[in-house]
Amino acid sequence: MKTAVDSSVLIDVAASDPRFGEKSRAALRAAYDAGSLVACEVVWAEVRAYYRSDAEFTDALAGVGIRFEPLSMEAALLAGRLWREAGKDRTHGKRVVADFLIGAHAMLHSDALLTRDRGFVRDHFAGLRLIDPT
Repeated sequence: MKTAVDSSVLIDVAASDPRFGEKSRAALRAAYDAGSLVACEVVWAEVRAYYRSDAEFTDALAGVGIRFEPLSMEAALLAGRLWREAGKDRTHGKRVVADFLIGAHAMLHSDALLTRDRGFVRDHFAGLRLIDPT
C-alpha cells in the first residue's frame, strides 16, 4: 500500500510533540511496514522549516522511508476546484490551498493519507482512505 503523509504527522515527529509525537511516529512505522510512504512538495516545504539544514531534513525523511513525489497537473486542478468550492462553504472557507493540494495528491497518487486532519479531508475528499495516528 502506498501512503501519502501529511505535514501534521511529520511535524508531530520533528517537533517531538508531547501529545501526538509518539502516536504519529508509530503510525509512520505501521504505514511504512504496510508499503511505501510519499510526500508531495507542499508537505516537503512545510516540514522543511523544522530543520536547520536541507541535509538534516532530507536525512530525516529518508531515515523514515519517505520519498518525494510531486503533484501532477490533475491533482493541482482538483485542488483548485475543491478550494474554490470550499470558499462557498462557511465551515472550511478559511482553508489555504496547500491543504487541498495535499489532499488531492493523496487522492490521485496514493492508496491512503496519514493525517490528523481527518474531518477536513473526509469532508472534501470522499473516498480517500484516511489513517489517523490518534
